Amino acid sequence: MLRGITSFAVRHRWKTLLVWVVLGAALTVVGQTMMYSVTNAESGDFLPDSYDSAAALRIAEREFGEKPDSNAVTLLAAREDGERLTRADQRRIEETADRLGSRRIEADKPEPFGTDYAQTPRVSPASLSPDRTFQLLTVSLHGNLNDPALHEVYKKFRDSARKDFARAGLRTGFTGGIADTVDSLEANESTQNAVHMLTLGLIVLLNVLAFRSILAALVPLVAVTVVGGVGLGAVVGMAKLFDIQLDASTPSLIGVVLLGIGIDYFLFQLFRFRELLRARPGQPARATAAEASGRVSGAVASAALTIVAAFATLGLAGFGQFRVLGPAIAVAVLVMLLASLTLMPALLSLFGRAMFWPSRSWKRERGGGPSARLGLAVSRRPVRYACGALALMGVLAAGVTGVKMSYDQPEGKETAASRVSDEIARSLPAGATDPHTVYVRSTSGRALDRGAVRDLADAVGGVDGVGKVGRPALSEDGSAARFPVVLGVGSESQRARDLVSGPVRSALARHAPEGAEAHITGTAAVFADISTAVEKDLRLVFPVAAGLIGLILLLLLRSLVAPLVLMAVIGCGFVATLGAATLVFQHTLDRPGVSFTLPLVLFLFVVALGTDYNILISDRIREEMAGPVPARRAVAEAVRHTAPTIATAGLVLAGSFGALVADPQTQELGFSTGLGILLSALVLATVLAPALAALLGRALWWPRRPRGAHPGHRRGPEHEAADGDRTRAPAVSP
Repeated sequence: MLRGITSFAVRHRWKTLLVWVVLGAALTVVGQTMMYSVTNAESGDFLPDSYDSAAALRIAEREFGEKPDSNAVTLLAAREDGERLTRADQRRIEETADRLGSRRIEADKPEPFGTDYAQTPRVSPASLSPDRTFQLLTVSLHGNLNDPALHEVYKKFRDSARKDFARAGLRTGFTGGIADTVDSLEANESTQNAVHMLTLGLIVLLNVLAFRSILAALVPLVAVTVVGGVGLGAVVGMAKLFDIQLDASTPSLIGVVLLGIGIDYFLFQLFRFRELLRARPGQPARATAAEASGRVSGAVASAALTIVAAFATLGLAGFGQFRVLGPAIAVAVLVMLLASLTLMPALLSLFGRAMFWPSRSWKRERGGGPSARLGLAVSRRPVRYACGALALMGVLAAGVTGVKMSYDQPEGKETAASRVSDEIARSLPAGATDPHTVYVRSTSGRALDRGAVRDLADAVGGVDGVGKVGRPALSEDGSAARFPVVLGVGSESQRARDLVSGPVRSALARHAPEGAEAHITGTAAVFADISTAVEKDLRLVFPVAAGLIGLILLLLLRSLVAPLVLMAVIGCGFVATLGAATLVFQHTLDRPGVSFTLPLVLFLFVVALGTDYNILISDRIREEMAGPVPARRAVAEAVRHTAPTIATAGLVLAGSFGALVADPQTQELGFSTGLGILLSALVLATVLAPALAALLGRALWWPRRPRGAHPGHRRGPEHEAADGDRTRAPAVSP
């Protein structure tokens, strides 16, 4: 079936190309303009209602009319000379705040399918510093925190507020929520752009070095960019169709994944295409393209379906951020798989031998290259190389000892927002710029008793570690109440999460009014609940994903032994990668731990993406063993032909994830995934897996009878070793 698809694409290459170009243009526009309407930056919204912070958010929406996309900004107003605020200054602050809260902010004309964020902000007084040097105001703007259109609305408000307060002789500062986001984006924009360009440059350079051709370097990149637009558009369309809210990081992850695996799949076909062109110089390029794509179609499909299966298991997760990420990645990868079976073969047949222009050296093989020597060495001394690879994995895996999960947000560059936050923290409790809120709701159908609500607020205020509790406010019908809680520690710290999940919630449970329920929400409360949800998901997703990957390997390799060997190899890679990440970020950089999402996402990315290379080498080993050659000679030939492909593809994919290192929020993911893919490509797939295959010989494919084995004649290990010793270095692709 797969060969039929690739052959059809080759026969109708122009039609195939036209379809993908049209889809790419249309869905890229749809995906980019509608992306922010299907993404959500609030982690708390992904928690099930059964969690305490989620229950508080539901009360806020239903009883107090708070919008789920409300973004709070803390505005600091102070005298220019740094002196204490007088009563006249405070009156001017109140008057200016009233004007700002009644003035509508007009948004720029939205792009097609975009959101119009024109709105009147809600401005309300917050805290006065104990030394009376500044007054805080809370500003609320509703919209998607990551949408550039909302950023422009915030900037207009910020500039207007600065002018109005300056006319009153006051200076301003902004922090929290969208202020932090906008300032961080502006601070990191140049770095991220530079890293993105370096990543693209790396991909082009690696392909030029591999093929000594301009077209072979640029065509895959252009094709994958087009398909990436189709993939993003398909994901956005799926989210719209099923009314799903995606996590804000999903689009960037999809872009990285599609760029990496798309280039990989194109390289798998390019290397095989070049190999067959050399072997059959008189055969038409179109026929060679069909044959090359057909031969690797099974490995490509299995590799892609492995990723799909692994990420599809996230649909079982309780934490919504994982539950929506899985199907989104799966849909995008299926789009890239379809392109790998249609667009890429069509392009190979369209360009033919010109794909390797202007190089002429591709027409001949060089003997005794690095991959040939590696294949010969691994096949002759499999025990030595297997032990060496396992020793390296063991050293890195040792870092897992003492690993801790961290829910702290990574610190980025110093920004105006961070300086304002530091100024506030010197005078007010550490949680003043990010307060929590307790919501109380009657469960008896009667109005709440005001005195009982005040007693609850007093009880929470008496908890050690709580800095301040505000005055309770009741809903219009009196069935619900709320009051702000300012923690004495930073809201994003582990101490804050322990405080909220322990003493604060215990106080709420003990002192809640009779016939009522009380819940708390805010940064610490949300992440405390997320930690519980993630722990449950880890215990569920890991075994299910491993089982599905093993099943796909079983169907591809049609063997019981080979899938077990590959799963063991892949497992080594995951543990070693997590250990290396722990060594770097927790032990060397002295962070509280590794990001709480890292083990799960790393497992899926490294195991699923790293499996690509192990599938490719295993498929080639099986192909070589099908001939009447010694098993170790087959291993050497497989390494000779696939090591350049795997090395180039691994460097490209690792480089794609390396672009995430520029963003402090994704730094751990970028470094760890990039390292894991390099280990999978350069150690596991080209050394450990071939070494184990050489040791097991054709028994690797048990219970099937290898076609290259002679019926009734079993070769012992001593014969295999002798065969390996007589093997000469084969030729190698440059």
